[in-house]
Amino acid sequence: MTHPDLPNLLTGALELPDPARLDPVGPRHPPRILLLYGSLRPASFSRKLALEAQRLLRAMGAETRVFDPHDLPLLDSTAADHPKVQELRRLSLWSEGQVWVSPERHGSPTAVFKNQIDWLPLEEGGVRPTQGRTLAVMQVCGGSQSFNVVNALRVLGRWMRMVTIPNQSSVPRAWQEFDASGRMKPSPYYDRVVDVMEELMKFTLMVRDRSGYLTSRYSERKGDLAAATLAQASGAVETAAPVPLPVPAAPLAAAGPACCR
Repeated sequence: MTHPDLPNLLTGALELPDPARLDPVGPRHPPRILLLYGSLRPASFSRKLALEAQRLLRAMGAETRVFDPHDLPLLDSTAADHPKVQELRRLSLWSEGQVWVSPERHGSPTAVFKNQIDWLPLEEGGVRPTQGRTLAVMQVCGGSQSFNVVNALRVLGRWMRMVTIPNQSSVPRAWQEFDASGRMKPSPYYDRVVDVMEELMKFTLMVRDRSGYLTSRYSERKGDLAAATLAQASGAVETAAPVPLPVPAAPLAAAGPACCR
């Protein structure tokens, strides 16, 4: 089908939205959620909040992993085959959704948290460790409530091509919100965390087996089509058949638990 009024459009790379591809088909295993936190302090409140979120997710039927950022080297200080780097990347590939929790330091996420994201490549071996996965963002504050970190995490999530849910959580004066055993006390802030985890589960169930389709891009299909056509013209591909339009691949899974000043 041609589009005379769209002369700059490569019709062969255009994919019309198909409601049938959004039907509920695919995996029925528990949603796989990875949780990252951003402090190395023994009394890390971002870790406490991540663990509270993990308990909620498990109660809602999720399978969870919490990555421990201790011993993760600084980006580029060593090769990517470092065991902690490989662990982080395996967990990201394993996940279908993620929870990011960072303290606010100088108005932004901590270096500990950012280092984890920086070690996740946008693409590795043709596979994107974060693309199409759902994301919930939360922050803990040492003082009054702020949204600097969750806003910054949303930017990171978009850059990593993740599906960031609308809801979010910011816990002010986090040192007041957890008891001596590290459990979050009842409060409207706790209720918001429940809201966020509930929404993450719903979005993950809706997105996970459709993420390849939802994140397929015209510009990339156009590039793939051009590369395949060039390869065929150069003789690298020996076939007389037309070059097929690439089909978006589903995310691959791999095998695979501090803050306030």
